[in-house]
Amino acid sequence: MGLLCAALSVAAAQTPKDALAPAIAALQNGEADKALSMLNSLPTSAESRNLKCRVFFILEHWDEATNECEQAVRLDGQNAVYHLWLGRALGEKADNASFMSAYSLAKRTRAEFEEAVRLDPRNAEAMADLGEFYTSAPGVVGGGTDKAERLITPMEKVDAARAHQLRARIAESRKDFATAEQEFKQSIATGEHPSFQWMTLASFYRKHERWTDMEAAVQSGYKAAQRDKHAGVALYNGASVLSRGKRNLGFASKMLQEYLTNYSKTEEAPAFEAHIRLARLKAELGDIPGARQERAAALELAHDYKPALALKF
Repeated sequence: MGLLCAALSVAAAQTPKDALAPAIAALQNGEADKALSMLNSLPTSAESRNLKCRVFFILEHWDEATNECEQAVRLDGQNAVYHLWLGRALGEKADNASFMSAYSLAKRTRAEFEEAVRLDPRNAEAMADLGEFYTSAPGVVGGGTDKAERLITPMEKVDAARAHQLRARIAESRKDFATAEQEFKQSIATGEHPSFQWMTLASFYRKHERWTDMEAAVQSGYKAAQRDKHAGVALYNGASVLSRGKRNLGFASKMLQEYLTNYSKTEEAPAFEAHIRLARLKAELGDIPGARQERAAALELAHDYKPALALKF
């Protein structure tokens, strides 16, 4: 009986990759409704639970995302990626929780990121997320720049650009803005896809209200993206920087339109969210019919995406 239960547990933790491929493609394309429908038709497995978590994550349904990721970890606790996504879901849930709930959720977030790094010490995304947690969270929940510094050496061996970005965030948290700027620039020089790093530098300039430098960095990132077919997310990020800075909204709109039209989509920049960001920009620029079309396009991909439903035009 014990062997039978063990066999059933292993079976529940696995789903053939070819069965999951269409759902993964839908997730990457931002087709949230389609992805959930496909995943709900498949047998329960650790991977299908993780994918459902990621769909709910991009929909900003933090409770559902956390629940699905918890189930993925329960079914396969040795998978670093599952712990990483559970940490991300818990982190977002913490950001939207009451003070007392946020405290315990933040501690769990740290624990999941640390477990992801322990299970896969070469996972650059897990190290980057853990490093960001350490530099931004207070010590009472396990944050601390000293902890972030200990990640730099192993990160340098895996992803030099991310290591420079972590150095920059540590310097920024210490109010050493000159060093932070230089480290962000070093990340551009060492990154395989410099368009991403340009937009990160632009975000740094936005926070410090260096508007001319911000716009120049976005332009450099845009130019780099024209030579990199994998750089669609950079356009999405650059448009966000300009929108938040209330600068050159026409160019921000152009970048989002190009992302939606000319680049492969990814869950890092969900297509339905890109449509909503574009809708807001078009509304600000006076194109209300265009804004309505973008909202409708978003709802076709994700019928209950709350930011889309909240728009009134």
